[in-house]
Amino acid sequence: MVASINIGAPGGPQHSPRMWRAVGLMSGTSLDGIDVAAIETDGRDRVIAGPAMTLPYSREFRERLRSVLGSVGPVSEVERELTDLHAAAVQQFLHEHPVAAVDVVGFHGHTILHCPAERRTRQIGDGARLAQRLGIDVVADFRSADVAAGGQGAPLAPLFHAALAAARPKPVAVLNIGGVANVTWIGQDGEILAFDTGPGNALIDDWVRRTTGALADLDGMLARAGRVSAPHLQRLLALPFFDQPPPKSLDRDDFRELIPDGLSVPDGAATLTEMTAAAVEASARYFPQPTRQWLVTGGGRRNPALMDALQRRLGSPVRPVEAAGWDGDALEAQAFAYLAVRSLNGLPLSLPSTTGVSEPTCGGRLFAMEPKNA
Repeated sequence: MVASINIGAPGGPQHSPRMWRAVGLMSGTSLDGIDVAAIETDGRDRVIAGPAMTLPYSREFRERLRSVLGSVGPVSEVERELTDLHAAAVQQFLHEHPVAAVDVVGFHGHTILHCPAERRTRQIGDGARLAQRLGIDVVADFRSADVAAGGQGAPLAPLFHAALAAARPKPVAVLNIGGVANVTWIGQDGEILAFDTGPGNALIDDWVRRTTGALADLDGMLARAGRVSAPHLQRLLALPFFDQPPPKSLDRDDFRELIPDGLSVPDGAATLTEMTAAAVEASARYFPQPTRQWLVTGGGRRNPALMDALQRRLGSPVRPVEAAGWDGDALEAQAFAYLAVRSLNGLPLSLPSTTGVSEPTCGGRLFAMEPKNA
């Protein structure tokens, strides 16, 4: 089902279109670091982008965070450290880019488990601790309400994509390639469809890390030097996931068994890069109409080998989101700033056509600062 967008539609009390100053935080599945971004928004169709920055994780913390992926057990020490790193990131951001009177911080945390078929998702990050450290109200826990209402809990950025793309020629597809890749298709009359397409950078990064010790295939150099293994590619596309109609979502490690054995380092990188592009191509069959343009965000847009593979497979023009005047490094953090404001206004964060939830669903949990004299 593809629903029309009304990003100010019911879901709670309607307020006058006040503009809020919000800071958003994102720690993505690529495990690279914390994105921080400021916006002003009414949580509907008005978005003014402010400054943004990324603070990389240390290699040591990245490995500690990696060690709890998939865990449902105690992760309190890593969660506390993650929260404090986010607090320090916001403090550094506000020192370097003063933003007057921040109203709210949107804190996604870090996803360590996402099993939509089992109606389970888990993001670590202590919203109360972050609010206390910053002295600013925090909205966190964005996904659990959607999952409790029967949704996949992801992706959550589509309504933000729709707000940004209001004036763009349509249909348009916004493709986010992080650890996992997801797409938002927006039709001429405001229809929206969103879902995860398959692996993004995660398998490529894990392959390069395992075989060379590097963090990623910088500039796609390994992939460009290798040859694609057709049997491995066919094995990916034969998976039931690609015959499952959207909405649908994935965990970072759902395709881990497809990391190839018996290939050279360049051939493995080439094969995994082609897998990501082929999965995106397979997703386009579910669009109600062909898209006029693909706008690519996330770290994948910086990989020339991947962008070339997408252009070759998709037919329509493939451009980084910077071609639309957006900041691809900040987009997800901006999205959670935007969603925090929607949460405060009682507006839906997800729709049946974005997560499979039964009806437009609000979400987020407010961690409000207590008055100092309380």
